[in-house]
Amino acid sequence: MTPFAAKIRSLRRARGLSQKEMAAALGVSPAYLSALEHGRRSPPNWAMVQKIIGYFNVIWDEADELQRLAELSHPRIVVDTGGLPEKATAIANLLAQNIADFDEDELAQLYRALRDILERKQARVK
Repeated sequence: MTPFAAKIRSLRRARGLSQKEMAAALGVSPAYLSALEHGRRSPPNWAMVQKIIGYFNVIWDEADELQRLAELSHPRIVVDTGGLPEKATAIANLLAQNIADFDEDELAQLYRALRDILERKQARVK
């Protein structure tokens, strides 16, 4: 499941809505919405994210979060390390080979560590 999928499923369930009801309101098939909620589809385009934001009538921070989660929710990532240092290829392969074996806590630790590194790097650039 992708972060976007988890969020829209949570919003839908919190409001007591079925996938069929939500799909009809958004003008998509229930099969599409099911695949989206299970992370078997690429994230929706900007226009669909806006429809979902409108459907749930969320504003400000929650709307921004939905857009950000959609951007982070590609279920089948390709990491092109061509031309990068060998360590980049090793890291990408190590992660690809082991991602399914991490538990929730380990994934959270990896995510925080990478996010912290990127935030420090961005702070140095500014």
